[in-house]
Amino acid sequence: MSEDTIANSFRRWGYLQAQLDYLGRIPKFEHSELDNVSGAEAQRYRDIYCGPIGVEFMHIPYPERTKWVQERMESEPAKHDQEYIFDRILLSDSFERFLHTRYVGTKRFSLEGLTTLIPLLDSILDRAAQLGFEYAMIGMSHRGRLNVMLHVTGVPAAAIFSGFEDVDPRSVLGSGDVKYHKGATGPFTGPSGSTIGVRLASNPSHLEAVNPVMMGRARARQERLGDEERSRVLTILIHGDAAFAGQGVNAETLNYADLRGFRVGGTVHIIANNLIGFTARPESLHSTRFASSLMHRLPTPIFHVNAEEPDAVYRVGEMAMDYRKEFLTDVLIDLIGYRRYGHSEIDDPTITHPELYEKIQQRPFLFERYGSQIGLSSEEIERREQNKIEIFSKELEQGRSMNRMPSLFTLPDYWDSYFGGPYDPTCEVDTAISKERLSEIVEKITSWPNDFHIHKKVQRVIEQRREMGEGKRQVDWGMAEALAFGSLLWDGTMVRLSGQDSRRGTFNHRHAALYDAETGAEYLPLRHLHEHQGTFDVYDSQLSEAAAVGFEYGFSRDYPEALVLWEAQFGDFANGAQIIIDQFISAGEDKWGLLAGLVMLLPHGYEGQGPEHSSARLERYLQLAAEDNMQVCSPSTASQYYHLLRRQVLRKWRKPLIVMTPKGMLRAAASSSPVSEFTSGAFYPVLGDPEYSDARKIIVCTGKIAHELAAERQRREDKQTAIVRLEQIYPLPEEQLSAVFASFPNASTITWVQEEPANMGALFFVRPHLERLAAGRNVTTVRRSASASPATGSPKAHSLEQEALLKLAFANYG
Repeated sequence: MSEDTIANSFRRWGYLQAQLDYLGRIPKFEHSELDNVSGAEAQRYRDIYCGPIGVEFMHIPYPERTKWVQERMESEPAKHDQEYIFDRILLSDSFERFLHTRYVGTKRFSLEGLTTLIPLLDSILDRAAQLGFEYAMIGMSHRGRLNVMLHVTGVPAAAIFSGFEDVDPRSVLGSGDVKYHKGATGPFTGPSGSTIGVRLASNPSHLEAVNPVMMGRARARQERLGDEERSRVLTILIHGDAAFAGQGVNAETLNYADLRGFRVGGTVHIIANNLIGFTARPESLHSTRFASSLMHRLPTPIFHVNAEEPDAVYRVGEMAMDYRKEFLTDVLIDLIGYRRYGHSEIDDPTITHPELYEKIQQRPFLFERYGSQIGLSSEEIERREQNKIEIFSKELEQGRSMNRMPSLFTLPDYWDSYFGGPYDPTCEVDTAISKERLSEIVEKITSWPNDFHIHKKVQRVIEQRREMGEGKRQVDWGMAEALAFGSLLWDGTMVRLSGQDSRRGTFNHRHAALYDAETGAEYLPLRHLHEHQGTFDVYDSQLSEAAAVGFEYGFSRDYPEALVLWEAQFGDFANGAQIIIDQFISAGEDKWGLLAGLVMLLPHGYEGQGPEHSSARLERYLQLAAEDNMQVCSPSTASQYYHLLRRQVLRKWRKPLIVMTPKGMLRAAASSSPVSEFTSGAFYPVLGDPEYSDARKIIVCTGKIAHELAAERQRREDKQTAIVRLEQIYPLPEEQLSAVFASFPNASTITWVQEEPANMGALFFVRPHLERLAAGRNVTTVRRSASASPATGSPKAHSLEQEALLKLAFANYG
């Protein structure tokens, strides 16, 4: 057998027999191309590819990339500062042992068994800093987070210890989060002396949910810096083995690797792999030999490395970082070690893994073994360990003197002018624009180059929009949005919109991107307002919700002055992102003190399209609403939508905004607005009905049903019923509602009307407030009957239901 044949066998299959686990949990893999060769050449390649590093790279279809990995693996390993590596492992192990003895039985999710994660991050970050990277955005779950806070972001040990002391539990009643979920920031300086800023993201117990968030944050940082080469901001994602293999958000996130508008120039992935998931063995967690096999959806290398071989770990970190820099693509490091204790320190792992944990308890700590390996005596190792313990003891005393666990992060200065907390009326701003400015915007967004062959159907839409801007037609929803975007862009504000089919719009209503009917070339009018305008980006996203919403939430976290929007194809599709909505959007401020201004556009309304295309599940957002944590709005007219979007950006009160948007009403005359309402007025949380001041009955509603009620009132020639539209449902505009109710002195009944059944919609939220604000009036409700399904799938049945609903709404409750 030739040397090339032998070499290629080991290059392709050597990882299958790599020495990755000294506890014997990875069974030997027999392979004829490896087992049936011998001799000096075979042994040389066996040492390279079947030692403590096993690399999967021959599946990559790009010869220059496979050659790069091959040359790095087969070259003589660089010498690293073993004293530095030893000290980092000693620090990590000593910190964990100190916590274990001082806080017995307290959860901390120890890193012991994987403490080479710290020198691994050292090698990646130090190399990144040398290569010119300025920031590293790190996402990880709870395992080892405290160690990373201390040794990577530079959080003082005293601050971490104060979290264990729980000195003032009343200070965080009803808010905050556990210490191993919190984020941290700080500069990291590696052994080369190079420095890079590190931002470790806060993360909930949904282990992998932070991954798309960090990609969005990294992309936003790159946009801010003009980092088109993706060489200044680095993304690092640290996964658990069970979570990486099992949680679908990882597949979604990986798919963003090279998508326009979402790529970050490659992410360095690390699996902190202890070959166990809580109590489950690998054979219960993934159908492949390695937890990392999901990574095969991308043409990238996978470096498996034995966590008990620090020199190999450090070498792999540098190789991975160099690869990411060279090819601007993802790379994965599978760091295989073990877990010295149970899932947490209060869990007894011997119940389910008695033999394994008997072996683990007999293993020396890594710093002891590695110290001996590099020539340190046992006495010297013990002396150095004691020095670390003394340092931690002093930090402990300082931590006990703190009133509470301090903030571990510093926000970038671009957050300085924004605030959260309770609503402050002084934050309100003027959202109208001048007639002259509107005319300038209309001219630009209804024009295209002379040599551009616009599609005939789209041309008619654009021509109608020009007529809207000139006052010859009412302004519909799509034009109102274009005017909102254009007016913000004109003044330098960035606008970013993504979602499934968002460039055209699910309902053919947006046309943000025009396509040449002959060449397919694209033209985006909103990018051609003037030379110094804001950046306009609109992207069709992949067919997912969890990663999509997470990405845009992350983008809004690092670009607070931008209008960042995610649009669902249909409103209820957002349920695929429920973890992001629950854990980040609604709770991020309360848990972590982190603000975000993401706008979610959720098409909503009962129009006979079936259960999955009717309701955006308004009730779910209202259930999450508390302490002014977000805004939930359902604008009923085009001008209301326009002012709402402008208000979201121009106000400094930064909160997520959930918008129930229309479908069938997008072009309806009832929801269209005169152009004068864009150069005057504002977003009104409540719209009264002043022409019906003598009404005997008040109907209160939100969204599309208001227009159907108005049409029914006209059909009945009813002069006794006023229709009040609640445009902002949360925070509930109580003062405005009270004022509007007072404008109907003869009304004795207030009726809440919704097209949703009783277990959906805003009924549960609104009715108690109406009863409190009714001032003695009778309060009633009209809605569909209770149902587990939001709507019928038959248009005819829907029409009958709607007819019955409107009839009930106008019944005499007086």
